[in-house]
Amino acid sequence: MHILYIHQYFLTPDEPGGTRSYWLAKELIKNGHKVTMLTATNKFSESIKRISVDEIDVIYLKEEYNQNMSVPRRLIAFMSFIFKSLFVGFRLKKVDLVFATSTPLTVGIPALVLKWIKRIPFIFEVRDLWPEVPIQMKAINNVPLIWLTRSLEKLIYLNARHVIALSPGMQEGVVKYISASKTSMIPNMAKTEEFWPREKSVPIQMKLKLNPNSFKVIHFGSLGKANGINSIIESLKLMTGIHDVEFLFVGTGSKELELQSEIERSGLSNVKLLGKFAMNDLSEIVNFSDVSMISFLDLPILYTNSPNKLFDSLSAGKPILVNSAGWTKDIAEKYKCGFYVNPNEPQDLVDKILYLKRNPQVLTEMGKNSRILAETVYDKSILTKQVVKICENESSKTQ
Repeated sequence: MHILYIHQYFLTPDEPGGTRSYWLAKELIKNGHKVTMLTATNKFSESIKRISVDEIDVIYLKEEYNQNMSVPRRLIAFMSFIFKSLFVGFRLKKVDLVFATSTPLTVGIPALVLKWIKRIPFIFEVRDLWPEVPIQMKAINNVPLIWLTRSLEKLIYLNARHVIALSPGMQEGVVKYISASKTSMIPNMAKTEEFWPREKSVPIQMKLKLNPNSFKVIHFGSLGKANGINSIIESLKLMTGIHDVEFLFVGTGSKELELQSEIERSGLSNVKLLGKFAMNDLSEIVNFSDVSMISFLDLPILYTNSPNKLFDSLSAGKPILVNSAGWTKDIAEKYKCGFYVNPNEPQDLVDKILYLKRNPQVLTEMGKNSRILAETVYDKSILTKQVVKICENESSKTQ
């Protein structure tokens, strides 16, 4: 089977960011299928660059995009990717299935057009409930645009052969439009071979100018508006004078400069902005941290999130602190691998951090529970097989 995999933000383990599509493509290839990955980048001078990446046939389309872009500029980038994807997609031969993964929602448009004109079925993967996320975040507040984007969402779901959602809440958002039998919930994946508990690297801590003897709380991944960084900062202000606790931010995003200014203005000397790292280096940093914080704005739509950093933290054997009152809260509490902290009560995060610091036996036990959960429920070796099975089943059906 030849699968055209459309992911605007495809990344490999050598690049900072989520690698779900990389592992899914590798598993499809392992099962005898050909994968052509269609994605966007600005790292090549050519308008179209086709290379083999670890046996994945990757077609890079030159397109500028970053989180600091305005909403209109992002929309232009999304539309540009649509037209470039269709230009390439119509020229590819003998494609049996299209696998389109959001965000943005607009990646579903090339899949729709290829279905209508070339009769190629497609599977759509929902990584965030667009357009509901930008609507609740006020990024989209134009009534006609809201109607248009919701209509597009419904159209994509109705035309997809199958829809994969990354959390129970996302699946609930999808089944408002289509039968539950056409959907599956397959969350983000734990990478237990890439993130694992081991001896903490003191040289790397020294290189990053960290205190090897401090208790470290890490927040890694995007530093965007959706991550609710301001609520964390309010908590850290209450920890002024507690010098043996360090808070590490790893990643970049639209709120990075604002965060840096607030750290300097408030004199938070124990808060470190480390930048972004490829997966191997990130794994080392997560490993020498003691606790992982998974933070989002307090919006109902963001309770449905399925963040990579949560599953990487479980893999690394770290207790998790989550501030979304959704399924991530349920994971932390049901499996006793962390705590929920109220994002509207800054002292709650402080209390949970200090509790874990003062109770190493609890810290150790939660860390063990995290690793067991990663290995037995969320490991990529388990979940990628589920996606492959769906692709094979849906491709074998008649039109």
